[in-house]
Amino acid sequence: MSFKIAIIGAGSVGFTKKLFTDILCVPEFSDIEFALTDVSEHNLGMIKAILDRIVEANRLPTKVTATTDRRKAIEGARYIISCVRVGGLEAYADDIRIPLKYGIDQCVGDTICAGGILYGQRNIPVILDFCKDISEVADTNAKFLNYANPMAMNTWAAIEYGKVDTVGLCHGVQHGAEQIAEVLGAKSPGELDYVCSGINHQTWFIELRLNGRPIGKDELVAAFEAHPVYSKQEKLRIDVLKRFGVYSTESNGHLSEYLPWYRKRPDEITRWIDMSDWIHGETGGYLRYSTETRNWFETEYPQFLEAASKPIDPAKRSNEHASHILEALETNRVYRGHFNVKNNGVITNLPQDAIIESPGFVDRFGINMAAGITLPEACAATCISSINVQRMSVHAAISGDIDLLKLAVLHDPLVGAVSTPEEVWQMVDEMVVAQAAWLPQYAHAVPAAKERLSKSKVKTREWAGAARRSVRSIEELRAEKTALKQAG
Repeated sequence: MSFKIAIIGAGSVGFTKKLFTDILCVPEFSDIEFALTDVSEHNLGMIKAILDRIVEANRLPTKVTATTDRRKAIEGARYIISCVRVGGLEAYADDIRIPLKYGIDQCVGDTICAGGILYGQRNIPVILDFCKDISEVADTNAKFLNYANPMAMNTWAAIEYGKVDTVGLCHGVQHGAEQIAEVLGAKSPGELDYVCSGINHQTWFIELRLNGRPIGKDELVAAFEAHPVYSKQEKLRIDVLKRFGVYSTESNGHLSEYLPWYRKRPDEITRWIDMSDWIHGETGGYLRYSTETRNWFETEYPQFLEAASKPIDPAKRSNEHASHILEALETNRVYRGHFNVKNNGVITNLPQDAIIESPGFVDRFGINMAAGITLPEACAATCISSINVQRMSVHAAISGDIDLLKLAVLHDPLVGAVSTPEEVWQMVDEMVVAQAAWLPQYAHAVPAAKERLSKSKVKTREWAGAARRSVRSIEELRAEKTALKQAG
């Protein structure tokens, strides 16, 4: 087989390498072309060198190109994969820092809440530029695979406004299933059969079977509470499981910021999170992790390049959906996964226009969703709250309507639990002004926002958050990795 895959945001070096090696685990794909594109020539150079080394070490005919000309990379591509973070860590830092001034403490801030909504405002205009290029110069039947967050908003914009064949992909379901299999004592995750459905980052394991035996709420609660690690790291998730009756896919930290109940007061935050790793609820945890990872990669790049000389091991192919979808579409080997698509009746008690994440099957005819799923009422209610925020956020990003943007933020569950309308209005003005370089659709609104900020009497505070950690130095990271290696 010979076809072209374009990866936009390929400067996300670690993730691009994973996608690349996963795809090359499919024997039929050795002769394809990967076209890498990114706004950073520096990052492009690093990832191309790594992928070239992999191709050379494995004696493959695979072609790898790299260019900052996105349209050139997309030209003729059958598959286009997006991994972009518009604004990079600079804008992301404001997604965390500015809401903290108004009492809003986020762990990740990339899905909804104040940070996720502004992240979507930056990404959506760029996503639509991608769609324009795909429509004009990609292969006639091109498929757009979006990995970029905020997943639901980006995918919503690409389908409704970009008018391209789009699927959103995430790995939260797989990780949640691995946890459940572990606490239930399964020998491998494959022993667990499940139906998981909802919206991205709020999907719910509504049916569980271990080796064919149904697993109920009480057994699952007992298994998590008995686990020596998860009982401490996933306190909030376990509490939601007890109250809702089903387990959520998302990590303790992620889930905490989609709900109005657990991060509304500093003392409540520390009660429900765990500081053993960023993902369990640390304030700005993913920002710290991302910053450390970038610094580490820049410093240790020669080691990453050397590691690329190892043979590809198909047994280590990851459970990221992309390679499996491509394999199913191209070879007709059927793949079952969980995909982000427009609802259109798949989930009976969620809005039809929403982007849902639910089970589907892939073969040469495309992605076919399992329809007629009904969520438990509490799960549906929680999802609908987020969907309403997502819908307003997408429409605001398209129209550049700053008043609609403020209403979207106001209706966010956690923001509404913490902040007053006056605080929300000022916070959004402040975020739009700070991120104006990446928000062209709001250029007309920036002067008035600056004027309002100069006259505002809304009080703010400089607050690091309830559970903030400093970015560690390279020396600290190296010492920690050495200690872990010696202990293991």
